[in-house]
Amino acid sequence: MSQEIEIEYKNLLMMEEYDQIHRFLPFNSVELFEQTNYYFETADLKLREQGSALRIRKKNTRWTLTLKQPHEDGLLETHDTLTDEEANLWIQNKPMDKPHVSRQLQELGVDLGDLEFLGSLTTRRKELEYEGTTVVLDHSLYYDREDYELEVEAPSQSKGTEVFQKILKECKIPQRKTDNKIKRFYDAKLQSD
Repeated sequence: MSQEIEIEYKNLLMMEEYDQIHRFLPFNSVELFEQTNYYFETADLKLREQGSALRIRKKNTRWTLTLKQPHEDGLLETHDTLTDEEANLWIQNKPMDKPHVSRQLQELGVDLGDLEFLGSLTTRRKELEYEGTTVVLDHSLYYDREDYELEVEAPSQSKGTEVFQKILKECKIPQRKTDNKIKRFYDAKLQSD
């Protein structure tokens, strides 16, 4: 099955803090790329109630369907690859059965026919390997909002905490409670409705 445990640490940033981390680490040597997340949910928010989220991500020319679920060590991510045609059908509220994600959705009691496309969030991203982790700087745009974020993706909680705290301390940035992108997207959508 196409699954992985995601261990990541996040901190929302002011634009000046984003620039500060960009200077602190060698982000000038990595390319900026853009990706768009397309979010799905049931009318009764069945995924959200269970702490889960469903998205399709378009990165370059590749489409990936991902279900994120709570896991004791982080988030359990289940993936399926989509063709251009399949992704477009999903976005038109005509979801197609996919082996890995569909099985997980069934376990959550979510029928494909109940899913609705909610909207999209576009992120301009830079990633680099740093001390055994992947450090990410994101600039995200959705509805009438934009935000900046630091993410540290790590192989273990101890390594993630160590690197995350080091970057914040060296750049003198306060740690902030940071909701994930889908939660920020939902909040913006509710306020725009």
